[in-house]
Order: sequence, then structure tokens, then C-alpha cells
Amino acid sequence: MAFVRKIAFGGAFAALMSTTSVGYAAEQVEVLHWWTSGGEAAALNVLKEDLAKQGVEWLDMPVAGGGGEAAMTALRARVTAGNPPTAVQMLGFDIKDWAAEGALGNLDDVATAEGWDAVVPAALQNFSKYDGHWVAAPVNVHSTNWVWINKAALDAAGGKAPETWDELVAMLDKMKENGITPLAHGGQPWQDATIFDAVVLSMGGDFYKKAMIDLDPAALDSPEMVEVFNRMTKLRSYVDDNFSGRDWNLASAMVINGEAGMQMMGDWAKGEFLKAGKVPGTDFVCIRFPGTQGSVTFNSDQFAMFNVTAEEAKAAQAKMASSVMNPTFQSAFNVVKGSVPARTDVPNDAFDDCGKKGMADLAEANTAGTLYGSMAHGHAAPAAVKNALYDVVTAQFNGEYDAATAAKELATAVAGAQ
Repeated sequence: MAFVRKIAFGGAFAALMSTTSVGYAAEQVEVLHWWTSGGEAAALNVLKEDLAKQGVEWLDMPVAGGGGEAAMTALRARVTAGNPPTAVQMLGFDIKDWAAEGALGNLDDVATAEGWDAVVPAALQNFSKYDGHWVAAPVNVHSTNWVWINKAALDAAGGKAPETWDELVAMLDKMKENGITPLAHGGQPWQDATIFDAVVLSMGGDFYKKAMIDLDPAALDSPEMVEVFNRMTKLRSYVDDNFSGRDWNLASAMVINGEAGMQMMGDWAKGEFLKAGKVPGTDFVCIRFPGTQGSVTFNSDQFAMFNVTAEEAKAAQAKMASSVMNPTFQSAFNVVKGSVPARTDVPNDAFDDCGKKGMADLAEANTAGTLYGSMAHGHAAPAAVKNALYDVVTAQFNGEYDAATAAKELATAVAGAQ
């Protein structure tokens, strides 16, 4: 079965919808992604090896940048040039945006044959489908409201993982007294927003939904939101002076090496700990951000397939989609990546304690209706709103606004972006 090497389209983007694709090379697939850190690369290698067993050569198009913004810029340039990749790693509303342009292919045949509707949570299907049709294959579910704590630093600070905001502050204070950086953080907008997501969620799931998903102006400029920004200011006081521009995996390394006490980051951080040979419960501890246990903010990495007309190209994309959704692959990949499977029928036997907790938390939140798309990671609102929020959150985190001003600016910025 032929795999698409490149999907060539003539001229402007509009031609993408009508031009027959050319330029195929057998048994090759070109994939654009941003999985470039050590743990991410190890996880991606699982997919590469799975396809290699089927005789498929992987043509790599990595674009560094943990939030995926650089990758989406590179994708737009490729599409504008008439030469999109075969498959693209995408998040949330980016999938919907490309689908709305008519750019994505239809995966209904493979999805129906393999029963995806019955095993993929509805919250994920909201992004995997467009206008009722499958346009992307979900690789995983990442949850973002995690805290990763160095076990030795935790023990030195009292040994009890914090469950409330006050307990968290007390532990961060103790870590500072002990002479380490309490909070490892990278000063990039998406990282600032990841912490912000968790702090908003800690004010209650209903508040998170009103503010981040419903975009309720009254919630965005409310006493609760002022308190969120006050807490962001407090957290900023525990970050080292050299945090600006630091990549997230370097912040993870600070915790791994004992230079910092904790990191507030999605579960992809666990991949860095595992890559370094660290063991959950022994070397590090994973907890939900204090005040958020029972609720989960998520994103889901998916592979979207671009619209093609040649039958061999469609068959190639279906074969890759089928590989992504294979339960054996879903287990093997997510064990390495730190995330949990996008299918609900994958057993947890191969997962470590943090993985088992992640799967149990996801199932609990899915049942309770407390599974929320992450604003920071493009699953709560379209990109324009997300980017407007980034601007305000990062400005406030760096001292440009006091908390009350930031709440008003947030409400104004979100309204203007809709």
C-alpha cells in the first residue's frame, strides 16, 4: 500500500480543495509535529517503530516549541506554498479551524470499521470530528492540572503533599528556606497560562467553566478572578530570576536534579522524569494542583490528515490513523509519553502509579462532568481568545498589572477576541 510522501497542491490555498495530489513515494509518510524533548522524542519513536514494522518510512518534520505555536506557523507556510505534510500533530480548536477551511480529510471509513465512536470520550470527539465526520485520530489525553514534586525536597519540607492553597504556600516557603528554587518555571506565555488554568480550576469547576469555556464576562472580571491573579503573583515570588524564556523540559530538569522543589505542568513532564530514570513515589511525587482533585483540564494530541483526492493517498492516511488508534500502540505510546490513552478500553497494567492515577482521574471526571478543555492548550476557546488571554496573563505575571486591573483587562481582551 502506497504512503504519501508529499501532497502537492497548485498555487494558493484555495487550490488545495480542488487539485489532484501528486508526488507520491511508496512507503513514506511525512509528519509535522513539535515533540522534540527527550521524553517526547522517545514516545514518538514508538509510533515510528510501529509504522516501520509495516514497512513505512517516517519522514520527520519536527518544529520545536512546547505549545505548538511555531509548528502551526510552519504548517501555514507549507499549506500556503501548496505543499502540506501528510499528517500534522494538532490541538483542539486548531483542528476545527483547519476543518472549517475544508483542508482536512475524512476518516469515517476507518473510524466506523474500528468502532472509534464507542471508545473515544465525547470530550475528545468534539475535536476529532467536524460536522459529524472524523477528521483526526487522537493519540492521547494529557491532563494539565498536575504538580510534579521532587521527593527529597518534599521530605525535607515536611513530607506531606499539599492539598490546599495554604498548604501549598507553606510548602513553597519551606522549600525556599531550605535553599532551593521552590517553583521551576519557564517564562513563556503558554507555560504561564498552564499555571493560570490550574489556579482558575482551584476556584471550582463551575467557575472554570463559566470563565474559561463559557467566557462569561461577569466571571472574567469577578472577585474570584482577582483572587486568581493575586495567587499568580504569589507563585511568581517562588520562581528563580533566570526563568524568562526557559523551555518547559529544562524546568522539569531542575526538579529532576533537585535544584527546584516542584513544577506545575501537564503530564508530559512525567516523560522527562522517566527518561531520566526516575521512579514515581521514590524520586518524585505527582499530585493534582491543590484544590482541583476530582476535576481535570485536558488537551489531546491528535493527528489530522490533510484533504487528498488520490485513493492511494487516502488509504495511506487511513493506515496511519489505524496505527495511531491501535490499543496496543495507545498503551505503549502513553506509558512513555506520560499521558493516558485516548481510548477508554485500554488496560492500565503497563502504567506506573502516576499513569494509573491519571487514568482513574480522567474516568472520574468524565463520569462526573468535570472534564474541562484546557484554555492554555487550545481546548476551551478558539486561538484568538487563547492568545488574548496569554497576553494578559503573562503581562500580569511579570508585574505589569495588579490583580484587579488584570481581571478587567482579561474581560476586555476576551470580549475583543470573540
